[in-house]
Amino acid sequence: MKKLIFSLCFSYCFIFYGFAQESEKLILSIDTETKYQIIDHFGASDAWSIQFVGNWPEVKKKAIAKLLFSKEMSHGKPLGIGLSMWRMNLGAGAAAQGSESGIKDEWRRASSFLKADGSLNLPEIDGQLWFANAAKEHGVEKLLLFSNSPPVHLTKNEKGYSSDGNSNLPDENVDAFADYVSQVFKELGKHSLNPEYFSPVNEPQWDWKDGGQEGNPYTNQEVAMLVRALNSSFENEKIKVKIDVAEAGKINYLFELSDKPKRGNQIQEFFAPSSPNYLGDLNHVSKVISAHSYFTTSPSNTSVAMRQRLHEEVKRFPALSYWMTEYCILGGNEGEINGGKRDLGMDAALYVARVIHQDLSVANASAWNWWLAVSPYDYKDGLIYIDKNKTNGDFYESKMLWALGNFSRFIRPGFQRIALKSSSPNEEKINASAYLSSDQEEMVIVLINPENQPKEIQLNQLPDQFQIVKGYLTNENSSLEPKLIDLKNLTFPEKSILTLVFSLKK
Repeated sequence: MKKLIFSLCFSYCFIFYGFAQESEKLILSIDTETKYQIIDHFGASDAWSIQFVGNWPEVKKKAIAKLLFSKEMSHGKPLGIGLSMWRMNLGAGAAAQGSESGIKDEWRRASSFLKADGSLNLPEIDGQLWFANAAKEHGVEKLLLFSNSPPVHLTKNEKGYSSDGNSNLPDENVDAFADYVSQVFKELGKHSLNPEYFSPVNEPQWDWKDGGQEGNPYTNQEVAMLVRALNSSFENEKIKVKIDVAEAGKINYLFELSDKPKRGNQIQEFFAPSSPNYLGDLNHVSKVISAHSYFTTSPSNTSVAMRQRLHEEVKRFPALSYWMTEYCILGGNEGEINGGKRDLGMDAALYVARVIHQDLSVANASAWNWWLAVSPYDYKDGLIYIDKNKTNGDFYESKMLWALGNFSRFIRPGFQRIALKSSSPNEEKINASAYLSSDQEEMVIVLINPENQPKEIQLNQLPDQFQIVKGYLTNENSSLEPKLIDLKNLTFPEKSILTLVFSLKK
């Protein structure tokens, strides 16, 4: 396609609220020939509440599934955020142990997927299966199964967490764990669920010995041993699944040893051919390295620097992509925001939007995943919140749900990020990124304004073949609210996220 360069700058008229206000102009320039990563998906996890919510009254769980998965519109307004990945928790079996599991919160105990005879553990996992099938029915493109801990019958202490901060999976049980996973995939296939990915370890850097949830630490050598066993089992059983490594607890563990010398530097460890833990030549290993964005997002300049470092390291391996596979707002944010207490409003949503922007535009993540899709907690960890009730209750949408939706609903798998440069003096605060569909017939621009004043926009040099379809606004009063866009007279409201969707003229 001929190079398309167009400039966006903010103009005077404030069309969304019906009054004008002086504000700085922002000029953005997009070059569609300068391309970066191809987007694989946006996703969220079913841990841990879905085991219960999946058995709530039909009308309520269908409404929750629609919010997470739907790509439908009603009167031009999205009914949901259209996730393109659903992450399904392969429980270790702590739920069956009850209080003897050592995990105090029963909502964080998960059921084993298999009975002793090798069949699916029904009805204990019915809730999870219901939501996985709902995702499929809504057209969610990808399904991933992840493991926090090996099943308790294979662990050293017969619990879903470590007793001593070392791996709870004895070497002699590694092959049995791999075969267990293969059996799970075969059984799920009998129920018309065919996950394309398996993530065998979660944040292997942490000790996982407090019993707060199911979890297991691994050294890089132990990760490699397990992945090789899984690869062999999948080959033998003809399981068509890709393995995702290694869900690092922080992004810096991918490119430095840091404080975990046997569990860090994971890009080199798993994808450098000279490494004794090299996994890049295994048929079932996805050419992806994954990590979580926790504890690395504040302050903003530090967040950017770490993501630049990550991108530079990933670039050294041309076939490798980076997935950000888990995030919610925890503590340690340099006073910017506290993880405690629910925040259904825009403060948390704008913070999350900035993290998504930096992960996509600086780290070049090709996938971005939230942690708890549905949370019962008084914490900034949920897209949707529920009453902590196992059989019924109310649910509550957060603005974090819709902030993610400004990306996930419109930037579909296969879209590619394209160059965008800003000339604004507020460039570090006003975030903008752009994406082009694989057929180059659709373009999406996501704008984030955390400021207390609106920003003027004027779009110049739009190629003749493109027209704007609509804008979708999320702020304190709107959730992906469709807005008619006058390209000659447009203002981006304060404390809001605006997605602009362009398509070819017909």
